[in-house]
Amino acid sequence: MRDWGYPRYVSVAEKRAKAAKKLKQLKKKRPDIKPVVIDGRTLAQTWWGKSWNKNLERYADYSNRIGRGRSYLRHGAVLDLKIDSGKVTALVQGSDTKPYEVIITIKAITPANWASIKKQCQGQLRSLQDLLAGSFPKALEEIFFAEGEGLFPTPKEISFDCSCPDWASMCKHIAAALYGVGTRFDEEPSLFFKLRGAETKDLIARAVEDKTAELLQRTKKKSPKVIEDADLSDIFGIDLDIKPDFAKNRTSEVKAKIKTQAKTKAGKIKKRTVTKRTSKPSASPPKPKTRQKSPGAAKTATGLVAELIISNKSGVSIEKLVEETGYTKIKLYGIVHRLKQRGKIESKAHGVYVKA
Repeated sequence: MRDWGYPRYVSVAEKRAKAAKKLKQLKKKRPDIKPVVIDGRTLAQTWWGKSWNKNLERYADYSNRIGRGRSYLRHGAVLDLKIDSGKVTALVQGSDTKPYEVIITIKAITPANWASIKKQCQGQLRSLQDLLAGSFPKALEEIFFAEGEGLFPTPKEISFDCSCPDWASMCKHIAAALYGVGTRFDEEPSLFFKLRGAETKDLIARAVEDKTAELLQRTKKKSPKVIEDADLSDIFGIDLDIKPDFAKNRTSEVKAKIKTQAKTKAGKIKKRTVTKRTSKPSASPPKPKTRQKSPGAAKTATGLVAELIISNKSGVSIEKLVEETGYTKIKLYGIVHRLKQRGKIESKAHGVYVKA
C-alpha cells in the first residue's frame, strides 16, 4: 500500500526479518549459498576490505551513489555473494519477494601495472602471510592503492548489471554487492587477487629466492632441495607447518578429546608390543623394527587441519575449523591454500572444504 504516492515505510527490523526468511528458504534449495554477514556497524575490518571500500568511495562516479548500499548490507540483504576471476555474482533482497540478481564484471589488472608493482615489491614483502594480512611497509600501501596504477580497479574497469527495475546505473542492490565484496575480503583476502587475475606468489617470489640464498650461505650444508619446511614456514609464512599453538579460549572439550585419542592409540601400541614379546621366538633372526612415532606427539598445524577436513565427508567450514583448532581465519586460509595446492583437499563451496 502506498500513501500519497510514496512507498510504505519499512523498518529495519522488518527488512532484516524479510531477508532472514528468504535466506532460510533459499538454503533448502541451495545449500552452498553464502550470505554476507556484518558483525556490528563496521563494513570492513582488514586492510584489504577497508581499501576496497575506500577505493570505490574516492571516485566521484561512485561516491554519491554507493552509500545507498550500506544499509542494505547491514540488514542482511546480500543473501549470496561469490567471487571468481574477474566476476562477482550476488543475490540481494529488495522490495520484491524474489531477490534480485547482481553481476559485477571487473577487468584483470593490466600487464604493465602488474609488472610495475612486482618490481616495486622486490625485497619489501617478507611473506604471503604478511601480504594477505595487510602487514607490509607503508610504501607498499601507497603502491598498491595508487589511483589508476595500483591493484584496485577504476570505474572504467568495473561494469555491473542488476535484475531490478531501478533505472539508476548503480542501484542499491549493486552498491550493497560492491560493499559485500569488501566484507568478503575480510574473510579471505586471497580472493582479491583471484578477482583481479593476479598471482600472489609473483609478489614474494624474489623475496623467497633472496632469503633462501642467504640461508644456504649461512649454513653451507643445505641445498635448496633439503631446506627444512619449518625454516621456510617461519620466514615466509607459506607452509605454516608448525606445532599447534591452541588458543587460550579453546574449549576443554576439544582438548580432552585429543588427549583421549592419544591415550587410546598408546594403549593399542603397548598391547601389540606385549603380544610380540610373549610370542615364540622365530627361527630366523628378527627384522629390525621401524621406529614408531610417539602417539602423544602434537600434530603439525597443517596435519591437524588436513585430518579434520579429510575425516568429514560432508565438508568442513572455515568457521568450524576456527572452533576446532583455535587458529585465526588468516592462518587457516593459508593452511587450506597449501593443502589445495598439494591436491589433498578442494573447495566444496565458498569457505567449505572436503577431501580431494
